[in-house]
Amino acid sequence: MRSKLRASFWSSSAVFGATLLAFSTPVLSQEANSAFFDESLQYNDPLLTNRDDVDSDPMNQVTNVNQLQDVSPADWAYEALRSLVDRYGCIAGFPNQTYRGNQALSRYEFAAGLNSCLNQIERLIASSEAVVREDVDTINRLTQEFEAELATISGRIDNLEGRTAFLEDNQFSTTTKLVGEVAFTLAGAFGEEEATDFFDDDIDEESPDLDSQIVFTDKVRLQLVSSFTGRDQLITRLSAANIGNSFQDETGTREGRFAHDFGVPDNDVVIDRLHYTFGLLDGDLQVTTMAVLAGHHFYAEAFNDGLNSGGGATGGLTRFSERSPIYRQGITRSSAGLGLRYSLGEKFEISAGYIAPGASDPDEGAGLFNGTYSAMGQFVFKPYEKLKVGVSYVRGFNNDGGSTLWGGTGTNLASLGFTESTTSNTYGAQFQWDISSFLSLRGWFAYADINLLGDGDADVMTYAGALVFPDLGKQGNLGALVVGAEPYLTDIELDSGNDNFADDIPLHVEAFYKYQLNDNISVTPGVIWLASPNQNADNDDIFIGAIRTTFSF
Repeated sequence: MRSKLRASFWSSSAVFGATLLAFSTPVLSQEANSAFFDESLQYNDPLLTNRDDVDSDPMNQVTNVNQLQDVSPADWAYEALRSLVDRYGCIAGFPNQTYRGNQALSRYEFAAGLNSCLNQIERLIASSEAVVREDVDTINRLTQEFEAELATISGRIDNLEGRTAFLEDNQFSTTTKLVGEVAFTLAGAFGEEEATDFFDDDIDEESPDLDSQIVFTDKVRLQLVSSFTGRDQLITRLSAANIGNSFQDETGTREGRFAHDFGVPDNDVVIDRLHYTFGLLDGDLQVTTMAVLAGHHFYAEAFNDGLNSGGGATGGLTRFSERSPIYRQGITRSSAGLGLRYSLGEKFEISAGYIAPGASDPDEGAGLFNGTYSAMGQFVFKPYEKLKVGVSYVRGFNNDGGSTLWGGTGTNLASLGFTESTTSNTYGAQFQWDISSFLSLRGWFAYADINLLGDGDADVMTYAGALVFPDLGKQGNLGALVVGAEPYLTDIELDSGNDNFADDIPLHVEAFYKYQLNDNISVTPGVIWLASPNQNADNDDIFIGAIRTTFSF
């Protein structure tokens, strides 16, 4: 900040001082105008006051006089300016690349410009480059005449830098920022029949009709982000919605649920996130404590930038396209836990976390350590800036029939709702490769080895690939094509021997395009195609269409 302040001061002032150096105009006899420095030692440049084209960074030194838009070869001072630029390079322009040669300046401004040329000439002499003798004599004379002003400017700049350093060290105060998001969604689910999950004797049963209407829903998020040290965040989020569980009840499957759907009906307002994040070990270790809505993706890398919006309405259309379902294990609004993320230099990172959906429940078989839980460890390797890969392991226990196993994604059989308690070991691999600024390739794979306590064993698998097109059409837009299989049961061995089930691959194809109308409003049309829903090819394909409008502020 101090270096920018000094650069801004010298560059804006040197515009006029260096010009007069070449012409020796009568302005040299002006009285010093101390009004340009107020009592707080802040520089008041009248040329930059109340201007709409002020830039936070001044223009670089002019290397060719033709860079100045208001200077032409027909101007009487053109040759003088060109000489200064060619010989000494100590002319600077305003941020809009103008010179404003007809405006007056004070002795202080001239002194600042003189100092700029002095420094340049000193560099030329030190590097044994030629300097015209007459210019050196002129510089010496002007230096003596403006010695008092130069000393005053130097002292005040030193004082101002000291004040700036103090402000940088003591500028933070406890603050809270409001971040809001409102989503309107027009959507419908289409198909002939509901995707019934078949198991054993039910395989030949007829599915009921898919009876769904076009709906218009809303979701509102108001998030308070507070900081007490400048290096921490307390996130308190209020949410309300009437979107429910998307079309799960109508389609008969969790597949295709919207990323921003919400289990609380009738726009009832609830606290659906309460997290506190802070850094340790010089910021290399990030600690995230989660009292409400604990999830592994809140503290760990999820390898899907832009699509992973944390259940919001600015990324992927569905829960599945947001991120690998491995990060959803154990997540509910009642979940609480702790997450750690540690950076090992620029290329390596490790994360670990523990979450418990029943952490606040003191009943037997619940609580923080005696009920359903999910514990994850992850290793991330970033060989270079555009590529990151990771491997994950999740150990889980579910005593709620598997309802938190995949966080509202996948087929009904994958959630193992027919069993009471399970333990699971889930292994995952993920990557994100940003091929260019306009094309990114992502993918993930996860395999779960599940023990149905007292009943047998099961295997569940999920995978996907995504082509993502950032800034498609214009900056801020986002297009994506996601193809994969939501979590589905691939094998089961029951102690009862009743292990006949439909095991077709449930294909999920999703395409959407987020068009950014402005900084605060986006419109996202998209379509989701579910083939062999509920992992049974006998089920009719299901199509879900949506137009999502998101207001962010």
